[in-house]
Amino acid sequence: MKKNDVSMIVHEIALATNHSEELVADLYTAVAMDMKRDARIMDFVPLLAARRVREDLKARPSAKQGC
Repeated sequence: MKKNDVSMIVHEIALATNHSEELVADLYTAVAMDMKRDARIMDFVPLLAARRVREDLKARPSAKQGC
């Protein structure tokens, strides 16, 4: 996956969850690296990592909302 693709994924998740891109990037990187260790098909890792990060962030209050 290209760096621009990851940047776009991070940006979209940050907008959708109202969290900072820095936080999203850190979480996405950690989740993707963890998934790559056990993955058999690497093509699905970015999609699955993005889904997990999005779900995790939607469950917590946003720093941008002042919570």
